[in-house]
Amino acid sequence: MLTSFIEFINLYGYKAILVLITLENIFPPIPCELILTFSGFLTTISNLDPPGVIIVATLGSYLGAVILYFCGYLIDYNRLISFLTIKLHFNNDSVYRSINWFDKYGKIIVFLGRLIPIIRSLISIPAGITKMNFFNFSIYTIIGSLIWNAVLVYFGIFLGDNWQLISFYLQRYSIIIVFILIIIFIVKKVRT
Repeated sequence: MLTSFIEFINLYGYKAILVLITLENIFPPIPCELILTFSGFLTTISNLDPPGVIIVATLGSYLGAVILYFCGYLIDYNRLISFLTIKLHFNNDSVYRSINWFDKYGKIIVFLGRLIPIIRSLISIPAGITKMNFFNFSIYTIIGSLIWNAVLVYFGIFLGDNWQLISFYLQRYSIIIVFILIIIFIVKKVRT
């Protein structure tokens, strides 16, 4: 699959990056980390330039996030609460506390969420469900995405021919973050 992405980027440049990063937000298994580090590497040997790659990637991140935001926005709030409390047996108070917490800290959650693999795509859905102000959602999504994309592109430039090393390190980073989030979830579940 990675070979196909590399060939696609080699053939279509910025357009391919835009399409792949937009799709990566909607379908997280597409490896954004590898796409952007490879694109960063390409800036050293092709006519692509780092600012162009970063801008196009950020636009793709934003477009994908907006699609997921509106998917969340369309979810019926009351049906979601019923599903979480009745079908999944979450404590009613916990569900409302979580929603209130997102309402209170949503901006920072969206911003930080854009910097964490896997979560970076999914964070748009609760933002839509809670009807987060679209302007605020857009600003924090764009800023977080811009930082994440710039870091990955410059990693690709720095690593050069070894651009694939980023996958190893980010996989470790992602596993640690997900593990911590699972522990927090379990601890909160046990306490309630």
